Amino acid sequence: MILVENLVFQYPKTDAPTLKGLDFNIAKGEVFGFLGPSGAGKSTALKVLYKVYGKYDGAVLIDGKNLAEWDNSYFEKIGVGFELPNHYLKLTGKENLDLFATFYKNGQHRDVNALFELVDLKDAINKPVENYSKGMKMRLNFIRAIQHNPDILFLDEPTTGLDPVNAHKIKELILKLKGEGKTIFITTHSMETADDICDRVSFIVDGKLQATDSPKNLKKEYGREAVNVELNNGHVQEFPLGNLGENDAFLDFIRQDGVKRIHTQEATLEEVFIRVTGKSLKS
Repeated sequence: MILVENLVFQYPKTDAPTLKGLDFNIAKGEVFGFLGPSGAGKSTALKVLYKVYGKYDGAVLIDGKNLAEWDNSYFEKIGVGFELPNHYLKLTGKENLDLFATFYKNGQHRDVNALFELVDLKDAINKPVENYSKGMKMRLNFIRAIQHNPDILFLDEPTTGLDPVNAHKIKELILKLKGEGKTIFITTHSMETADDICDRVSFIVDGKLQATDSPKNLKKEYGREAVNVELNNGHVQEFPLGNLGENDAFLDFIRQDGVKRIHTQEATLEEVFIRVTGKSLKS
């Protein structure tokens, strides 16, 4: 659905490109993530893909068609969830969605009341957005992006500013949209979000992609094949995962007392990111 080859983008009056030859592809029905710290180029890449920035080098194909050749019908095909919500504050939530629906030829494909119910905003549907909290604005931002039922979604930091309950709800909705066949490109610095919902991720640092694979494969490649065992008596020991049931040292250890917990020593996605890139997400 999305093919990007050697994408280079440089802001005017700067000495070096922000995007330095990106290559990636996203299949129909895939959730794909760009992971990286602030300033890595995540949002810039999105702005190229949803045609805010038109002057770039390289090739961008959307559904087999060069991005530059798409006319305004392109905006019927995509939905955008911006990192910073931009609503009309004096209008109510419903008035905002009704207004933005007029931008599309076919208007609102999804029922507006059902959209507010999806993100637990039904009680705020007729309240001015200036009275919304940041988290409420982010949820309104999300349903605005999906209201016209687009084939492709670009979501910039979709869980930023949300409490754990609502962040989980948004992740569940993203997976539901994937189940409907939507192609979803997210940018985030939240490794937990990426691990929960992305089929594949790319690590981006300083405008370059450092690695691309599924979170599972990345954690397997960079993690340790071991288990950490804690007994009820407080003793803790690590053992190789291979042939664990035949490991005499392991069997002798767990006979000492009841097992309190066993954890595999799988690396977290954030640990993998640091190992691959040498950068912290906060850098």
